Amino acid sequence: MRRQELRQIIPLSETTIYEMERRGEFPRRFNLTPRCVVWDLAEVEAWIEERKQAPRKNISGPDVRLRKTRPVRSSSD
Repeated sequence: MRRQELRQIIPLSETTIYEMERRGEFPRRFNLTPRCVVWDLAEVEAWIEERKQAPRKNISGPDVRLRKTRPVRSSSD
């Protein structure tokens, strides 16, 4: 699949995808021709399925104890 097709199913920036590829966390692109870079659709789909099965880590709201200021209430509350 070409870059445009990849971006339609993977909502990440090109920089993020590049960095993930470099770290081995995303399927590697390869040159179809000297001017055409593509990804293997089966590898990308397998990566998506792997992400679906992975347990979510630390999905929670921000730690309010770390904030510098407290929210201000309006006088009508």
